[in-house]
Amino acid sequence: MTGVQQAIAANAAVRGAMPAVALDDVTISFRMAGNHVYTAVKRASLSVADGEFVSIVGPTGCGKSTLLNVAAGLLAPSSGKASIFGRALAGLNRQAGYLFQADALFPWKTAIDNVAIGLETANVASKLAHDRAQDWLKRVGLGSFGARYPHMLSGGQRKRVGLAQVLIRNPKILLMDEPFGPLDAQTRQIMGNLLLDRWSADRKAVLFVTHDLEEAIALSDRVVIMSAGPAARIIGDWTVNLPRPRDISEVKLDPAFHALHREIWQKLKDEVIKGYAQTGGG
Repeated sequence: MTGVQQAIAANAAVRGAMPAVALDDVTISFRMAGNHVYTAVKRASLSVADGEFVSIVGPTGCGKSTLLNVAAGLLAPSSGKASIFGRALAGLNRQAGYLFQADALFPWKTAIDNVAIGLETANVASKLAHDRAQDWLKRVGLGSFGARYPHMLSGGQRKRVGLAQVLIRNPKILLMDEPFGPLDAQTRQIMGNLLLDRWSADRKAVLFVTHDLEEAIALSDRVVIMSAGPAARIIGDWTVNLPRPRDISEVKLDPAFHALHREIWQKLKDEVIKGYAQTGGG
């Protein structure tokens, strides 16, 4: 057992071995025009242990974000069950922080105000909220940027503010929906390393959605693969036995990284082709 797996097992033992997130036989269907029912995801089961970093990869439109929305409590499954630390999820998952692909910053607020608002809405005194917000800006490398508005920040800097905005609330679970998707390759790598650094400091359960298989392997303890939709299924679950701590640029040079990438891609590529064809690409 690796050091990471030992830490995950120890955290699970503390909570009675209950996973942080458990999706059991979840199906998500939507009623369309003409009384037609579209099934986005069919009978998906997935668990994320406390302290574990799990990525979901699959073709466009396969339901990755839909599963994340179920874990967030934003979407109720048509059948099956979502549980958080052993308790059935009913309504919004208040133990989770959610980082979206699109910026969730208020354009009329400064960086420090955007970070502090998460505490202020929880009735934390304004001065204390701003003191903590300044500390979190320092942790994400933006200690001197608190007075800047979002339009004065680069894409990567806005993502750092967004990450601080989520982490200041100290959620037990992080739900991340392609948070670095809009960024250039170099900035994505920087943000990936920053995320790993903050995650290593306080290992939360992470469910991370991405289209980028390399990103998924470099960040994660496990990589889960979904089939093309409709009625998308989970068709693979790989453990990433690469040592931590990791630097993304360095881990991608590891022969074990390339071997795992080839193995997963053999399963994923056919689903990507199917998904591409269904969206009019083929």
